[in-house]
Amino acid sequence: MVEWRESTWGAEISLEYGKGIRGYADAVGPYRVFGSNGPVGWTNEPLAPGPGVILGRKGAYRGVQFSKEPFFVIDTAYYVVPKSEMDMRWLYYAIIHHKLGEIDDGSPIPSTTRAAVYVRDLSVPRLAEQEAIASILGALDDKIELNRRMNETLEATARAIFKDWFVDFGPTRAKMEGRAPYLASNIWSLFPDRLDDEGKPEGWIRDPLGAHILNLDSKRIPVSGSDRAKRQGPFPYHGATGVMDHVDDYLFDGVHLLVGEDGSVVKENGLAFTQYVWGRIWVNNHAHVLQGKGSVSTEQLLLYFQHETVTPYITGAVQLKLSQGRMNAMPFLYAGTDICEAFSATVAHFFAKYRANADENKMLAAMRDLLLPKLMSGEVRVKDAQKFVGEAS
Repeated sequence: MVEWRESTWGAEISLEYGKGIRGYADAVGPYRVFGSNGPVGWTNEPLAPGPGVILGRKGAYRGVQFSKEPFFVIDTAYYVVPKSEMDMRWLYYAIIHHKLGEIDDGSPIPSTTRAAVYVRDLSVPRLAEQEAIASILGALDDKIELNRRMNETLEATARAIFKDWFVDFGPTRAKMEGRAPYLASNIWSLFPDRLDDEGKPEGWIRDPLGAHILNLDSKRIPVSGSDRAKRQGPFPYHGATGVMDHVDDYLFDGVHLLVGEDGSVVKENGLAFTQYVWGRIWVNNHAHVLQGKGSVSTEQLLLYFQHETVTPYITGAVQLKLSQGRMNAMPFLYAGTDICEAFSATVAHFFAKYRANADENKMLAAMRDLLLPKLMSGEVRVKDAQKFVGEAS
């Protein structure tokens, strides 16, 4: 490797201990607080300037984080201080590449010690090349983060519309109070002018949820871990709370909502574990596989489950379960064909953009993961990587 010098981590950086701090989990402040696994809260006073790198010190998972802004680190993690001028984002990627967070000293509580890190070898390019490498990888990560934040906004917007229409009955209450319309006239006219004796818009029906979902549970097939190891492929294999593996075939294609059935079923706030998924996937028998039925879209179902607690419908003291029968019995306020179809049309572009952003992030992450070891080892030079990224974007 031309112009790369051989060194050790101890010669290049110091790992500084974080400090104890109280109340960070519930605090409101401008500076992020990091622990061993990542962000854990906020504070008004930073411990280290940005940009900076945080390396987990204790725990089964010791992650690596990068902060552009000043930050605070609690005592389960280190923050990195270079001993000479170095690009901090390049250091972040170098720490990932060298898997410093996976070093284990063998103690009962998994830990990464400074002594174990400092003796490891490290190849260091010139500062200009550090900056160039960090620029390429950082641009990919920045775009991933931008898409992720955009998706948070898109989902929050759709959730707010759902809440206004189907939880707070905003349009009907506005009509009752004589306020000006705030929706398009063709949608505004669909809402009733008053609430009935039950406090819901006139004409809306309280149905069992089962009347408005297409349940595809009968098509689920679990695959054992040993079989999955033999059947590795491109298709995500979903469990109750997320992707467990990837296999060589799929059971479902299209847009679906997965709702945890047993094991990890309910969150601390009483809401179900849900996964909004699309494309070709495999699902085991620990998640219900649902689609909307009739005028109720799969997206409306997703937002319904983000508001409706499932705790009263859970059975089992040790092994929690949300059975199909109990889920079908959950109350669903049906606003009628016209309003449900208008809602689906209103949020459709939000979710189309959400899916496109998430798909792009998968591509960008794959590109980053391909380039990172090649750039950090000097196998691929910066100009070649820039050309590769340009052709792929």
